[in-house]
Amino acid sequence: MATQENAKTLPFRYQFAAGAVAGISEVRLMYPLDVVKTRIQLQHGKAVAGDGYTGVLDCFRKIIKNEGALRLYRGITAPILMEVPKRAIKFSSNDTFAPLYQNLFNAPAITQPLAILTGASAGATESLVVVPFELLKIRLQDKSSASRYSGLVDCLVKVVRQEGPLALYNGFEATLWRHIVWNAGYFGCIFQVRAQLPQPEASPNPKLQKTLNDLAAGFVGGVVGTTFNTPLDVVKSRIQSVAKVEGVRAKYEWAWPSLGIVAREEGFRALYKGYVAKILRFGPGGGVLLMVYSAVLETLGKIA
Repeated sequence: MATQENAKTLPFRYQFAAGAVAGISEVRLMYPLDVVKTRIQLQHGKAVAGDGYTGVLDCFRKIIKNEGALRLYRGITAPILMEVPKRAIKFSSNDTFAPLYQNLFNAPAITQPLAILTGASAGATESLVVVPFELLKIRLQDKSSASRYSGLVDCLVKVVRQEGPLALYNGFEATLWRHIVWNAGYFGCIFQVRAQLPQPEASPNPKLQKTLNDLAAGFVGGVVGTTFNTPLDVVKSRIQSVAKVEGVRAKYEWAWPSLGIVAREEGFRALYKGYVAKILRFGPGGGVLLMVYSAVLETLGKIA
């Protein structure tokens, strides 16, 4: 990671701030795709003509036509509140784990396996924070529960009152795996892609080259991370969308058994529901995320 050079000299609060700014920038730009992704993932079986969603564009069209354009931003308060700690922890944890693992394995520099290990560790740390926000977001995005909650606070109160405080961590295990896989792929690819690109120091325009490198590395990392973790994201969405009922065992409870249920009942391709929407978000979004993070960290480094 190029940010590791800054991380060695800049205090944690600068890494935290850079990650927070990057996260909010990405979510505000790409959130409608997240709503579409969730709607498609929560659709069981094949789309029914006139009712279900046959793809990303069809989902966009039907939401806007039947529910209004603002519905594409329903639940955005949860990820906005979540993005500050989530993205900040993602990057600062990655930059913190890197030297830790270097010392542990006596590695003079970050290698590909260490980049994957640090990314996975950052993902595991990140997941501890995001689960309640993710659950509330899914409940607000789900078409079937649109009339059940009037907003984020109402959703929070009703989940706690009707299902208990621990219900906010429903789907934690699936979220943990989802974030471990995505971050391992994302940060592992960033390391590899950056190594193949022209180095900014050797470029006539170092700043432009660095920006292009960040966009390219972040895009590839976002695509690879999304490809690996989409099945886990599908089952996570289904686990969190269903309210817990005392005495009733949920169909989807744990990540790996749920993967088997979806594949058996709907086919292997069902594990990649919402994949196109996720790629459209996390490909460009991954590039934006890394570019903004690097730019903010560089700016803070100059004034530190």
